Amino acid sequence: MTTTGVQAIIPAFQELKVCAEAHWKGLWKSGRTVITVGTAACGQAAGALEVLQAFRDEVSKLNLDCRVIEVGCMGHCYAEPIVIISKPGYPAICYGHVNPVIAGTLVKEFVAGDNPCLEFVLGALEKNDLIPSLSEFPRAQYEKKLILKNCGHIDPTDIEQYIANGGYLALEKALRMRPEKVIDEVKRSGLRGRGGAGFPTGQKWEICRNSAGKPKYAICNADEGDPGAFMDRSIIESDPHSVLEGMLISAYATGARQGYIYVRAEYPLAVERVQIALRQAKKLGLLGREILGSNFSFDIKLFQGSGAFVCGEETALIASLEGEAGTPHVRPPYPAVSGLFGKPTTINNVKTLTYVRHIINNGAEWFAGIGTKGSRGTAVFALAGKIVNTGLVEVPMGTTLRQVIFEVGSGIPNGKKFKAVQIGGPSGGCLPESALDLPIDFDSLKKAGAMMGSGGMVVLDEDDCMVEIARYFVEFTQRESCGKCTYCRLGTKQMLEILTDITKGRGKLEDIDMLQHLAEGVKAGSLCGLGKTAPNPVLTTLRYFRNEYEAHVREGRCPSLMCPDLIAYYILPHKCERSCDACVGTCSVEAISPDKKRIKVIDQEKCVKCNNCLVACPLQYNAVVKLSPPGKVPTSKK
Repeated sequence: MTTTGVQAIIPAFQELKVCAEAHWKGLWKSGRTVITVGTAACGQAAGALEVLQAFRDEVSKLNLDCRVIEVGCMGHCYAEPIVIISKPGYPAICYGHVNPVIAGTLVKEFVAGDNPCLEFVLGALEKNDLIPSLSEFPRAQYEKKLILKNCGHIDPTDIEQYIANGGYLALEKALRMRPEKVIDEVKRSGLRGRGGAGFPTGQKWEICRNSAGKPKYAICNADEGDPGAFMDRSIIESDPHSVLEGMLISAYATGARQGYIYVRAEYPLAVERVQIALRQAKKLGLLGREILGSNFSFDIKLFQGSGAFVCGEETALIASLEGEAGTPHVRPPYPAVSGLFGKPTTINNVKTLTYVRHIINNGAEWFAGIGTKGSRGTAVFALAGKIVNTGLVEVPMGTTLRQVIFEVGSGIPNGKKFKAVQIGGPSGGCLPESALDLPIDFDSLKKAGAMMGSGGMVVLDEDDCMVEIARYFVEFTQRESCGKCTYCRLGTKQMLEILTDITKGRGKLEDIDMLQHLAEGVKAGSLCGLGKTAPNPVLTTLRYFRNEYEAHVREGRCPSLMCPDLIAYYILPHKCERSCDACVGTCSVEAISPDKKRIKVIDQEKCVKCNNCLVACPLQYNAVVKLSPPGKVPTSKK
């Protein structure tokens, strides 16, 4: 970059920043109440758009000087729709499970009056103490928000709010550095890719920059397809400009002039907000030719994938971008040497790119000071499954699984016992209770048989059968396999057949050893990451829960009472209340009928094991039981 280019950057960016800060101050001007409503996909699914409209209608109806702003995901997805009201003279108060009626009440009682309606406050303690903001929730002591900092705080469709909160400052700073210096900063930070493999980001950029061939490309991999994972989608929906800024910095560092954001079309809200962000960035001169008056030119195109899980693998993603079938290719050469259209290409995950601006703004030493020696920075997880507080969480690397599940996620609901956590998506592993004090980092999880993956964390309780869980995830990866290599195509199919036999009571003792042998073979011989990691759920459940496999095979019994072919429902005659027909009314196949004494009986041939009768039976009777293996129902209290 020439000196003239450097000198032009500062005034160009300062002009943007001054306008953005004036805009931001106007939103939060003295004396004005501000209502923020979370409208990411999790919020919209819970009815946030109706709540947003209800607030706007009521504010307009009462002619109040109040600003209603839609923001992204606040992380507390279990309490959606979430609303924060910031009124002068009061702390910022967070309300959960808001509906349009509650919205109208809050405007009339609190915004227009002085009643904060504590009964609707999220996080009110038993003593009726008020927790005024999400940052003061007990879980906050374990969290450290870097890439989630803006999520739920700014309007993702307003670039000026992003700039006013420090957005694009890192780009301006990077453009005044030599590209090699930017790469060195990222290398020294210790940032590793958050897409699953954990490859050093700075090293990948350096390889790309030093590789021969032009043009060079930069790709953002937002093809998040893991069951139970929604981190990348939520970041794009809540803070899309942070992803664009990371791409711009990576492109400047590597010498790329064209970029692509690969998002699956199944994420319509993420697609929409990326499109808005791209238009806004181009309008302000942050994309296109001679960005901020410099000699650096870069543009980004949005590419919508068709939802194939295998396209999360970088070579399959490249093939899809090129218009070919999304199948992996043999490596080396790696994409950083020969990628899109045979040219040097960097592919980074959404989270990886979002970290970059923080590293440039705060320095490599600052980022390296967070986390552990081999895993710097933070980890972002999507908490799902059998956990009280589902949602997004960002914690420093080295935080234990126990802290995330029981302190941040508030543990297991309904008084059930923790059994396992599936971490790393369908290619991850199932870790037992004995692993709860394991620190979360790349190396510790790999040693335990799991992986960091993209950040999915599915919690399982005592009612989950680990054989069925392994079967479910193998079925997913087998279905999503592109079929290119024999190990993955046939190996996962054979593993699925064995697991299916075991869950149906047809398994043999030698099947367990064959399953282990197959899983190790598929892991060693598959071409890409999908096949190499597909056996992880099998290997970890065999490692930690082998007794459950043996119970299925030796005893024809499912210890968790989950496998339909190994359980049966019965009604205990001595507990059944003759005047109660709750179970009869809920049986969709009419398998339950009363005998001559009005005692209900289940026809085992008709029963489809739907569990409705067990749920419907009143607690005071507790007459319906689930048994494994199926046996003769007790006829007396004994």
